Amino acid sequence: MIAALPPPPPAVVAPAPAPAPAPERSTVTTEALRVAAALTEAQVKVDSGFRGASIVLYGAVFNPGDRPADVVVVVRGPDAPVRLVKKTRNMGVWLNSRPVLFEGAPGFYMTASTRPLSDIADFGQLRRLGVGVNHLRINAPEESRSVTRYGVRDVVISRLGEDYLDWRRAVIRLKEAAQLYDTDPDGVEFVDRGLFRAEVRLPTTAPTGRYYTEVWLFQDGAPVSVSNLTLTVEKVGFERDLYEFAHRRPWSYGLLCVLLAALTGYGASRIFRRN
Repeated sequence: MIAALPPPPPAVVAPAPAPAPAPERSTVTTEALRVAAALTEAQVKVDSGFRGASIVLYGAVFNPGDRPADVVVVVRGPDAPVRLVKKTRNMGVWLNSRPVLFEGAPGFYMTASTRPLSDIADFGQLRRLGVGVNHLRINAPEESRSVTRYGVRDVVISRLGEDYLDWRRAVIRLKEAAQLYDTDPDGVEFVDRGLFRAEVRLPTTAPTGRYYTEVWLFQDGAPVSVSNLTLTVEKVGFERDLYEFAHRRPWSYGLLCVLLAALTGYGASRIFRRN
């Protein structure tokens, strides 16, 4: 007689080991490459004793990667039309040619950089940004037209044929002679790691109005950051009152000047007659 064998005990399945916790990752925030700047003075007051001004622009470059970068400072004053004439010889007599009016030329323009602009970016990049006196956008219409200003007929022209560049260079040359245009390839100086400074020099003939300052940061020939600032140059005191009176009431100002000149002449004649 064969006895039935007892069933085998159930197999014991060992539990799977719990997965090991993933190692904690430290979160690192990489700050983008950028530039920040400020002016020591945001307002320049012009009076009878004004002899020019010198303003310091300072800033910092946040460069996490420590890669080489260049800083370019551009200061542009209010636009003003420039009227030019050219001496021409006609039948042995030197005469002024018909006036040519350029519009859109800034009354003040300065660039300062860590090195020459041509070493920082290529021609196309500088032209697109309008950085440098050779890349100024002096606006003019496509065709010449006549404009009457203060009773004088000028010619606004954009294409003077082969002479256009000569006229344009004349505008820049005259502005540079008046110390209103300046280019300093070594005007930006790094004083410490990431800290830089530049000097904005305003001549006595600097026009009044709002100035716009752009601080460009270039890397590998391309702009990566820009900081925009504003500077105001305004007349104060009696000069401001006289300037506003002359522009708001030109007829009254003209009559007053004529009256003062007549009284001065009459007084001088009386004094010399007594002597």
